[in-house]
Amino acid sequence: MSIHPEIAKILAMIPAPDGSPLDPVAMRAGEAAHVGPLADRLPMFKVEDINADTAAGQVPVRIYTPDAADSHGVLVYVHGGAFFLGSLDTHDHVARALAKETGHKVISVGYRLSPEALFPAGLDDCYAVLRWVAENGQNLGWNSQNLAIAGDSSGGTFAAAIAAKAHDDEFTALTHQILFYPSLDLDFDVDRYPSMRENAVGYGLETAGLAPFNSFYLNSGANPADPLVSPIKRADVSGLAPALVITAEFDPLRDEGELYAKRLKEAGVETTLSRYAGANHGFVQNFSWIPEFAKAFVETGAFLNKG
Repeated sequence: MSIHPEIAKILAMIPAPDGSPLDPVAMRAGEAAHVGPLADRLPMFKVEDINADTAAGQVPVRIYTPDAADSHGVLVYVHGGAFFLGSLDTHDHVARALAKETGHKVISVGYRLSPEALFPAGLDDCYAVLRWVAENGQNLGWNSQNLAIAGDSSGGTFAAAIAAKAHDDEFTALTHQILFYPSLDLDFDVDRYPSMRENAVGYGLETAGLAPFNSFYLNSGANPADPLVSPIKRADVSGLAPALVITAEFDPLRDEGELYAKRLKEAGVETTLSRYAGANHGFVQNFSWIPEFAKAFVETGAFLNKG
């Protein structure tokens, strides 16, 4: 099928890249200016901003409690943004929708960003928050059952890497990983995956933009050959937490996400792969107001709550 007509309307209004150098500070300010007012957001039983006292130091987190139950499963959420963009505020609506549709307490991580923070600072922050949840479960109202990690785009990179770190560290409390259109191979060879050419131009995220957008992270010390940077390069993916991998039809990164899901399945990991037709990269953040794409949150709830 073709790109969803509502997405097409918005893509038509986006100016073509002019080749100017990317300015992280200005781009973050632009993102912040588009954050909607609190009154327009999905209501929650409780939303709380705190600093988590973790092994990586004090990490800002926002905790979303969906209802008045005494305890919940917990979903640690890692926002996307090519490792240098995104914040607790820009992805607040995603965390709220996840809390509502999963019934889980969602803990969104305000991790350190590139280029100011060198690799692996941001990854360390997110992994440390996951461990902090397990260590402080009683105070956080964790039900000691589900403890999931989820991320979109570069947040999906971190989520996949964290699932691998948890396995290697024998941290068995992690029960699920949810990867929304993840970036899993930071070697941006355009011939590596067909979707890199099929969806190269005209769908928002463009193949030519992958290298410059990720350059802040890679120049901070992240080596694309490292499986913690490019999770698809991990030789043995057996034993990892059950996975939900959601991809978008018109995304240059589509095929690496689907190959990773295939590898997980072949290694015996319980894996659900779901491609969203008519969607582009970023649809969970940018287009979840379209009913067909809001189903990604419902699907996540079904994955986490199945018997």
